[in-house]
Amino acid sequence: MAVDTTAPLVAPGHGSGLLDVVRYRYLLKLLVRKEMRVRYRGSVMGLLWSYVKPGVQFAVFYFAMGEFLRLNESVPNFAVYLFSGIVVINFYTEAFGNATRSVVGNAPLIKKIFLPRELFSVSSAWVASIHFLPQLVVLLIACVVTGWRPGPGQLLGGLLGFVIVAVLAVGLGLLFGAVNVLYRDFENIVDLLLMVVTWTSPVLYDWQKVADAVGGPDSWFMTLYQLNPVTAAVELFHWAFWYPTGGVREAAVPPPLPPHLLWSGLWGLLIALVLLAAGQAVFRRIEGRFAQEL
Repeated sequence: MAVDTTAPLVAPGHGSGLLDVVRYRYLLKLLVRKEMRVRYRGSVMGLLWSYVKPGVQFAVFYFAMGEFLRLNESVPNFAVYLFSGIVVINFYTEAFGNATRSVVGNAPLIKKIFLPRELFSVSSAWVASIHFLPQLVVLLIACVVTGWRPGPGQLLGGLLGFVIVAVLAVGLGLLFGAVNVLYRDFENIVDLLLMVVTWTSPVLYDWQKVADAVGGPDSWFMTLYQLNPVTAAVELFHWAFWYPTGGVREAAVPPPLPPHLLWSGLWGLLIALVLLAAGQAVFRRIEGRFAQEL
């Protein structure tokens, strides 16, 4: 049998990075199915928990911030405003948090066979997107009930916000997931980061309160605040789902859009892509030690 001597030599245990996710997409489907079965094994409600958990979270935040702190008096359709931010944060925290633990959680599989290890982080983000869909359906129903009439630009803005969060979660998941194999403290560090993101993103309050606290919408701190990809994604979801509702459109003084929202979204996407490239680079540098460390 003839041997192909022109084929490039490839070091054992190394693949083509995220390109292998597309090449081995059938393995990605198997991993997603496995994660869904493991997560809901022995559960009576199953995927219905995707409705219950955000529903309880929304109720707690709505009554704590909307009723007790009276934010619903200053923000029209506060329920839609709140939930459109919650669904973004929930998707980001689940995708990023689970991707960080994905390599360690699949240690038995990694030690037995070789497969593209990036599949674990991507499958975690995929599972998070499955849980995101029921929340999006609930949000859409609430929007329609409150007179939602979006334009094409607003729908594209919502799509851009989702892409930003998905790319960012995968990139940071690759980065922290690889480092977490060496130092398990990073699981706790990521939990702290996710808690900080939840409270520093404009989910429970509007961006004008941040601007008032840092010296105005044109201050340098406000510019840095808007460059946060999660902040940009949350505001894009507000623009897509909250601004087109009836209560906001018909307000005597409609709330202004955050300054430079489109540019913030594009910068957020660029930053997310840079972090994806950095996460992939760190992941490929460390993945050769995965089997040994695990």
